[in-house]
Amino acid sequence: MFLNVALLAGLFSTILAQIIKFIVILVSEKRLAWDRIKSTGGMPSSHSAGVAALATSVGMIDGVGSTTFAIASGLALIVMYDATGIRRAAGLHAEYLNVIVKELSHIFKQDGEERKALKTLLGHTFLQVIAGLLQGVYSVISL
Repeated sequence: MFLNVALLAGLFSTILAQIIKFIVILVSEKRLAWDRIKSTGGMPSSHSAGVAALATSVGMIDGVGSTTFAIASGLALIVMYDATGIRRAAGLHAEYLNVIVKELSHIFKQDGEERKALKTLLGHTFLQVIAGLLQGVYSVISL
């Protein structure tokens, strides 16, 4: 049977982070947010958790001096940078666009149809990325 420990570690950590997001909202907002199980953004970053777990497991299996660890770590850094930079900026842009569309709704309506708001929770804060990173590393080390 095909068993790739590094791949499974990344998938497990990503799924765990999504479950943690659901629990965080349940505790902090006292509501069931089923949509958060499969959506982006929020605490912790599941993307960061997944790539951190992948890089950690590759480092433990192949060694931190290996080319595969360098590739996995480089990928992890790019994903985490993207989460706090580009995707976060896209979410902020969506917030502003939603305000503009709401203010100018009389122009944007077609046949009485309301425009659906753009998704604003796309990226992560630095703290959410760090939480995902720590969760990913811990989930591999603890197994």
